[in-house]
Amino acid sequence: MTDAEMQNETEDRQRILVADDEASIRRILETRLKMVGYDVVVAEDGEDAINAFNKSNPDLVVLDVMMPKVDGYGVTREIRRTSDVPIIILTALGDVSERITGLELGADDYVIKPFSPKELEARVKAVLRRTNNREAVAPTGGKVTKNVITTGNIKIDTARRQVFRKNERIRLTGMEFSLLELLVNNSGQAYSRNEILQHVWAYPPDHRIDTRVVDVHISRLRSKLESDPANPELILTARGIGYMFQRIN
Repeated sequence: MTDAEMQNETEDRQRILVADDEASIRRILETRLKMVGYDVVVAEDGEDAINAFNKSNPDLVVLDVMMPKVDGYGVTREIRRTSDVPIIILTALGDVSERITGLELGADDYVIKPFSPKELEARVKAVLRRTNNREAVAPTGGKVTKNVITTGNIKIDTARRQVFRKNERIRLTGMEFSLLELLVNNSGQAYSRNEILQHVWAYPPDHRIDTRVVDVHISRLRSKLESDPANPELILTARGIGYMFQRIN
């Protein structure tokens, strides 16, 4: 293989930024992720992670919460100022508040330490697949014109994975859009939190995960889409079940 072919192959690979202050974790994840075909950039603290993110333009970030200089929350805030790139946070086993805070700041998923590299590989693959999905599916009702679903003053472009209110774009992360797309495409149908985790996050039915991942993402969507998030009119709570999008007529 020529140098040019090798360079093109590297450029075609999806790039993962791994930020963790533990050298052993960085080394293991770099090795394993490269083995399954990703280009990997590593950072040993939060400041290094921000610089690496700006220089490398990764397709996904794996981010430890507890890091020196700038913690994972600060890095997440900085990334979310300019980018919707998917973020998976690494969090301690017993600290639920860490996970919720990370999700509220814009992380897409989490993996609990200690974890197996295989588990992280599965989460990376699932999140990338969902956030890069460009397949448009017709909803059960509503007005659809050239892959654009309109409900009230909200327009959802399923081809470009973009959302607009009165022609002003609303920035959503990839997982937020995938969640919205599931509910809109099945408007009027209630989904349980576990069903949403299976459809959007690709978690198997028997996998144990805090279903508040769904609650936090619903809250984030409502804050961006609803005129009054405390009294939602679009994304409704189906009491005793989960969530649904208002029926589109």
